[in-house]
Amino acid sequence: MLLRIRSKDGMVRVQVDPTDTFGTLAVKVGAELKVDALSLSFGTTPNPSTMTHLSAMKEQTLASAQLQTQTWNMVFVLYDSPTTADSVSSTPLPPPESQPHQANVDTFLEKQSGFIKRPKDSKFCRHGDHAMCDYCMPLEPYDQSYLEENKIKHMSFHSYLRQRSATQQTKTPSAGVHQQLPLLEEFHCKVKVPCTGAHAPWPEGICTKCQPSAITLQQQIYRMVDHVEFSSASLIDHFLDAWRSTGCQRFGYLYGRYEPYLEVPLGIKAVVEVIVEPDQEDHVDGISLQPWEKEQDIDTVVGVCGLVKLGMVFTDLVDNGSGTGKVIPKRHVDSHFLSSQECLFAAEMQRRHPNLTRHSATGHFGSKFVSCVISGDLEGNVDVMAYQVSNSLVAMEEAGIVEASRKPSVMRVKESVPHERYVPEVFYKYKNSYGVLVKSSAKPTFPVEYLLVNVTHGFPHIPSPLFRTTHQGRLDQNLVALAHHLEDHLSEKVSNFHVLTAIHSTHVLSPSEFQLLCAVATHPEQGMEDLENTPGWKTLQLALKEAQGSANYLEKGGALPIETKQISCRHCTFTNAGNEENCEMCGLPLADA
Repeated sequence: MLLRIRSKDGMVRVQVDPTDTFGTLAVKVGAELKVDALSLSFGTTPNPSTMTHLSAMKEQTLASAQLQTQTWNMVFVLYDSPTTADSVSSTPLPPPESQPHQANVDTFLEKQSGFIKRPKDSKFCRHGDHAMCDYCMPLEPYDQSYLEENKIKHMSFHSYLRQRSATQQTKTPSAGVHQQLPLLEEFHCKVKVPCTGAHAPWPEGICTKCQPSAITLQQQIYRMVDHVEFSSASLIDHFLDAWRSTGCQRFGYLYGRYEPYLEVPLGIKAVVEVIVEPDQEDHVDGISLQPWEKEQDIDTVVGVCGLVKLGMVFTDLVDNGSGTGKVIPKRHVDSHFLSSQECLFAAEMQRRHPNLTRHSATGHFGSKFVSCVISGDLEGNVDVMAYQVSNSLVAMEEAGIVEASRKPSVMRVKESVPHERYVPEVFYKYKNSYGVLVKSSAKPTFPVEYLLVNVTHGFPHIPSPLFRTTHQGRLDQNLVALAHHLEDHLSEKVSNFHVLTAIHSTHVLSPSEFQLLCAVATHPEQGMEDLENTPGWKTLQLALKEAQGSANYLEKGGALPIETKQISCRHCTFTNAGNEENCEMCGLPLADA
């Protein structure tokens, strides 16, 4: 006999025998609904007051309840909802102990409702102050009309999650089934290896099961980061000093933290506190990055200060020769915003810095890594532009099916090579001169605009940077330069990321002492008293004083003492200074030594 079990989480069907008891039925229903069988109550109507708890009918058979009648073919059940710790889920997400440690801002936004509140409409609302209607009820964070009205080109990542969740819940109303579906899936363009088909593995064989599907490019509707905020305008100003003095372009990494962005529903902003320039060979028309020897030291200081790597920034500036500080506008709608080569580099950096999330079966989805370009606007002023590239480009770059073109505004699709590289069909849609949406092949090239995700940027109205001094400095500081920098206003001078890096490179302070130094640098209210009493700081002060004294002595024309020759006495083997005639120990002459 087949029974239909109706619950608040949907309907399931169980196969039973008329001689089975309600205890047996409860076990089967509990297994289907992933709930505690002992908490079940049964009834013929959904009214809880008419239901009977299992404890009162556990030994009663189904035949005695006349479940074979048409009325009882539908059984309504009521139960206690399982807690998060006790709930059983067959979702492919990793277990709690192995789940990725996602960013704190993601955990915070997951707990927010995200609804967009609207005031009472004076024209259409006809209700009291404590009621609402269709004209004033809150909107979902992914509401398209609200995004268009406020000129938000891309919805936030967490709004996209809410939209995906609502769509899946519509398709699968059962909560049990809905919990088993991962919200996010990574986009892949590689051939699946191994394949279940009866053929030789790639590259010797390929079939429709393992080959990637055709790709239709379209602008990404969401973005992982909605806004880039530089904590102080001096960050950009000091970063441009190298270009002002040499005319060569510069590259730097952005370090800071993530915070909620209130201007976009469930938005995220990247707050930049530091710009660090790695080892590089700069030119007037480009940059060549070199192996970064001190990257590990930088990462250590960044971790102690509670910061993370947010993205990268580079310049593309050419003075117009007018002497007014204006530059040549090179990036605009008729040219390009990011060249195809820069898009591929941004895709590679985003692939190296994945975004950890528990909503993906793989534990990561997309990236929060942003790319900022400092170039000239249409009026010739120096401006910052922030972008990300789409997840589809990251997948295509990883699969090696696209390459940069000589024309910066287009991306080139590679050709397939038998037994070496498989390139699926790539298409993109555009409106022709008649306003008709046309689907065209992306081979051999397609516009890079389909790969870009715009990110806004700005500066705070009241700057409150983490570090009180933002001068970039150089990472190859020696003890003499560090001693001159820390001569006065010590508590203010150490509040500089580059000074912290220089101090850490000396390896004088212990890990606990360096953490105390970083706390002093990032919290103005904390004094220097505890730090000055540590043995490591006293050793550092002594080393800096000696280095500064030696430098001052050399500046005055002096010379460092030269080690004199030492003579060992052949009679008692005592080591004497080279200017002695007799042994200081035995008194015998050293002439024959």
